[in-house]
Amino acid sequence: MTVGGEVVGAIPEPGLLVLLGIHIDDTSDKADTMARKLHEMRLLRDEESCATADAPLLVVSQFTLYGDTRKGRRPSWTAAARPEQAEPLVDAVVAALRQRGARVETGRFGATMQVHSVGDGPFTVLVDV
Repeated sequence: MTVGGEVVGAIPEPGLLVLLGIHIDDTSDKADTMARKLHEMRLLRDEESCATADAPLLVVSQFTLYGDTRKGRRPSWTAAARPEQAEPLVDAVVAALRQRGARVETGRFGATMQVHSVGDGPFTVLVDV
């Protein structure tokens, strides 16, 4: 992942690319639950988790996940948390992952990031906590 041509986060081996959206109703109480679920969910080959396979996670804040496209031609972002609410929550999830022993790389909150990923098969999961 790069910002302005500078690599700010990368995982050199297979792991999870986590696009982390924070909803306006999310609170810091959810950080540990989010981290546990991301770390322990068996999403890797042979039903391994990042915890059991010691696989890294690349966490990218992504408010656009809460874009509502049901009306009109322009998404509404009203369900996405404002930056002053979202940034501490993203930081709390990353801290909780690291406290669990996870290897975590991150992007830069609020920056225009170029995220490069190589998918290992057509596999994407929406995790709601």
